[in-house]
Amino acid sequence: MAMTEASREVGVVVRRRAVDNPWIDHVWSPAMVLDEVPATAPWTVLSTESDATMYYAGAASLDLFSSDTANYRDNLADGEPRIWIALRRQTGGSELELTKVTADPTEGEAIFESGCDVIGTVPMPPEIASWIAAFVDEFHVERAFHKRKRDRAGGDRPRGRGPDEGTGRA
Repeated sequence: MAMTEASREVGVVVRRRAVDNPWIDHVWSPAMVLDEVPATAPWTVLSTESDATMYYAGAASLDLFSSDTANYRDNLADGEPRIWIALRRQTGGSELELTKVTADPTEGEAIFESGCDVIGTVPMPPEIASWIAAFVDEFHVERAFHKRKRDRAGGDRPRGRGPDEGTGRA
C-alpha cells in the first residue's frame, strides 16, 4: 500500500519569558501555531510585555502521512487537539532553530526524548483541525489487531537456550 502524504506550511509563535533563577535569566516556550504563514521575517518581535516577549519563529511544514491517521484521529477526538513544536538551541544567529511541528501525538511524545531544548504543545487552530479531519476521512483504513501466537517448542526442539547459547562461548 502506497503511503499518501499531505503538507501545509504553518507559522510558529514562541514566547521568551524572564524568570527569577540563579542559572538562567529566561525560558522559551511555544505559544501558538498560525494556520497561515504571515509575510513576516523569522524572529520578528510581535509583542513585548514586562516579563515576556512574543516572537514569530518562522514557517514550518506540518506533514501528514496516511500510515498515521489513527494517531491524528485520536488527537482530534481528545476534545482539545494539540500541535507539538520542537526548537533547538544554536550558536550564532537567532537563539533557537525551529526543528519540528507535528500533529501526531506519538511523534510528539517521541520528540520529548529527542534532545531538542524547547518542546511543547499548543492548541490546534480550527482550520488545521478541519484540514487534518478531512485527511483522516479520506485516507484512514481501520487495521485489524492480530494477536501473536506463541511459538511453542516442538518435540525435538529445545525449550530454552542451552548453557553456552548466546554467550559467545564455545
